[in-house]
Formats: sequence, C-alpha cells, structure tokens
Amino acid sequence: MARQVNVLELEDRLQCPICLEVFREPQILQCGHSYCKDCLVSLSHHMDAELRCPVCRQAVDGSSSPPNVSLALVIEALRLPRDLEPQVCAHHRNPLSLFCEKDQELICGLCGLLGSHQHHRVTPVSTVHSRMKEELATVISELKQEQRKMDEHIAKLVNNRTRIVNESDVFSWVIRREFQELHHLVDEEKARCLEGVEGHTRGLVASLDMQLEQAQGTRERLVRAEHVLEQFSDESRHEFIRKYHSMASRAELQQIRPLEGAFSPISFKPALHQADIKLTVWKRLFRKVLPAPEPLKLDPATAHPLLELSKGNTVVQCGLLAQRCASQPERFDYSTCVLTSRGFSCGRHYWEVAVGSKSDWRLGVIKGTTSRKGKLNKSPEHGVWLIGLKEGRVYEAFSCPRVLLPTAGRPHRIGVYLHYEQGELTFFDADRPDDLRPLYTFQADFQGKLYPILDTCWHERGSNSLPMVLSPPSGPGHLPLPQPTKM
Repeated sequence: MARQVNVLELEDRLQCPICLEVFREPQILQCGHSYCKDCLVSLSHHMDAELRCPVCRQAVDGSSSPPNVSLALVIEALRLPRDLEPQVCAHHRNPLSLFCEKDQELICGLCGLLGSHQHHRVTPVSTVHSRMKEELATVISELKQEQRKMDEHIAKLVNNRTRIVNESDVFSWVIRREFQELHHLVDEEKARCLEGVEGHTRGLVASLDMQLEQAQGTRERLVRAEHVLEQFSDESRHEFIRKYHSMASRAELQQIRPLEGAFSPISFKPALHQADIKLTVWKRLFRKVLPAPEPLKLDPATAHPLLELSKGNTVVQCGLLAQRCASQPERFDYSTCVLTSRGFSCGRHYWEVAVGSKSDWRLGVIKGTTSRKGKLNKSPEHGVWLIGLKEGRVYEAFSCPRVLLPTAGRPHRIGVYLHYEQGELTFFDADRPDDLRPLYTFQADFQGKLYPILDTCWHERGSNSLPMVLSPPSGPGHLPLPQPTKM
C-alpha cells in the first residue's frame, strides 16, 4: 500500500530553494528544477556571469524558463478549503466512513459491527453526503422561492403603502376644498345675516331720527314762544293788552306743546332670533350643499296608458280614457306609474316633485330590473322605495312594515335626495327653499340602475286628477304649483 502523505509534508516539498516558501508562479529551468518567478529575476540580476542553478550548479538560460503549469495546479489545489485533520473514530481510530441513520452520527465500520450502533441502519458517508447535498439544494431552492414570494409580498406592501399615501393626499385635498367651500358658504350666510341686522337697524334708526328731528323742531318753537311771552310780561298794561291780541291764539300755542304720553318706544326685534341662528344657517347651508336639482324628464315609453304627459314631459296626470300604446316590457300596465328617462347608478342626486293639493300620490325610486307588469309590489324587497299620501290625510313610507310619517301641515313640494354609494334615499318637505324638513330616509344597499318614479294613483272619478310636476332645471327656487285641470 502506498504511504499517505499529509498536507504539511507535501507543502514542505513544494518550497522554493531560494525563498523557502511555497512556490509562487513557479518556473522550470533546463535542468528540471523549479523556482519562483521573482526569485529567478532577482538571482539573474545578482549574477554577473552566466546563470547557474543553485541546486545542481548547471548553467542555464534564465530568459527562457517556462512556467511550471503542473506544479502551479498542485499548489492551487492545496489552497482550496479542506479539512486540516483526517476524520477518524474516537474509539477505534478508523476513518468515519458510515452514517448512523438512527442516531444521526458519523461512525466507523467497527462501530456499526461491534459498537453501540449494532443493528442500526447505516449508510456510506459518500451516499449521505450526496443525499444531503441534494436536500440542501432543495432547501436552497425553496428558500429562493420563499424569497421571491417575500419580494412580491414586500413589493405589494410598498405599492399598497404608496397607494394609501396617494389616496390620503387626494382625500385630504378634497377635504380642504370642501371645507373652503363650506367656509365660503358660511361667510356668505354671515354676511347675509349681518346685512339683515344692519338693514333692520337702519330702518329703526331712521324712524327714530325722524321723530327726534320733529321733537327738536317742536322744542325750538316752544323756546321761541316762551321768549316772546317773557318780553310781553314786562310791557305796561295797555301795551301788553294790545300786543297780546296780535299774537297767535291759545289753540295755536297749544299745538306747539308736545302731547303727554305721545312717545312710543321702538324695540329691536330682528327677523332672526339669536337662539335660532345656528339652526337657520344650517338649514340654508344644507340646501346649498345639496346637488343642483336634476333636469329630469318623464319617459313616455314607461307611462301607463291612462297617463297624459305634457310641458315637455315634465307634467303627468291621470286621464279618464286609456290611450292606445304599444304593449312593451318597459310600460306599466296596471299601476298608474311613469319613470324618468334618466336613471342613476352612482353619485349624489337631488330632484323635486310638485304634488300640489293631490289627495293621493306616491313617488321615489325603482330598480330598472323591477317588473312593470301587474300590480306593483311597493316595498324595498322588490326594488321599490316610495313614500306617498293616502286619501289626503295619511303620509306613509312603503317599507316593511309601512311607516306613518308625522308631518307639519301638508307639503306641496317633495324633495328627493339619493346618495347611491352611501345607500341613502331621503325625502324632504321642500315648500320652503331655505328650510328643508326631512320626512323619511331609506337605508339600502343599492345595486344596478335606479330610476325616479311617479305614481299619480287612480283619478277617482276626477277627484284626484291634479298633475304631478317635475322641478325644472332652473334651480332650487319655488315652482308654480299645479292647478286643477279640466278633464
């Protein structure tokens, strides 16, 4: 068996004879001995005559010494990572050539045959090394996959964070803009209130100034009359009698005097009470922040055959005779209803309907997919949200169950506010432009397109024949109320 040479002994044999270090860039001379490249260069500079090998003293040509490639490869191999000491069994001093699968230990052959690892499943080290290398490669691959997933997750988090910051910036800008508009509206209302107070004050002060001027004029006349009378009192009897008859009569002097109890104080009573300032301004602001009234028109293709449309499809009333109309899916054939030609599937919208003195009516919104054939199911479960008046007395919201609406008076104009995304449908008493009074609010998860709907109800032999009128697009001011129409 060939004798094994350890690494340290091998390094001793690979030393340069000149510097006594492991060869660096070895070059071989013609005699077969090798030296470091730098050592040969230094040696040739110190030799004045011919160059001789320091080992065998043979004359050589240093300028034609080729690199010793084989030796360089051996030296490079020695510099690779390696175990400095051979792995041997602590008990038997044999190489650790086996791996105990049960105890997960490196053992020698005798440990597996005679030692504590008898009858255990053992595997050669080379096989275990290959297996573990494969497992390590698999683990590294899985870690790389997890890293890629984590990179994607981090990228999503960064994108999400960026999106949140951007959306927050946009929303903050919207808030600042909205509050600027609110501040502007509040300033307008403040100026309006102050102008009202100042105008009221100017009128009162002008009235008092006029009374004060009249009173001062009367006092001046009294002073003059007193001065004249005091001069007469110093005259002689005959002269006093003659001048006294030439003066104004006692009745005229009496008129100069101010009447006792004629003063009537004026109180400062503005139209706006100080306790109602916030509520009144809030009502005005609420009306101003609502969307502009929608310029809606009725859709003749949806109108019940008894309904008659006029004024550019903004007025509807129930007639006595049915009209000849094509029977199409979008037309109501039982309930006296009509839809607007425009529907809403997002956003905020406001419109008004003048109901006047009608004794029966209904209005609200309906889903575009709700059936219009047969009797209309008036409930949110069927995609219909309505309020209405029954027999001129009872206001009700058609929820489940129906809700009676307490109202102050009898509204002639109904405002409808739809906030689609927030799922709110609110009805108002809109008789007073600056004092909208809420009647009822539906809360729902709106889906699909919603259409405003008007139900004139049956005309009851002419007693409920008054029309319903959609608000024109001119703004939130009062509309002329519908007048009775001759049938």
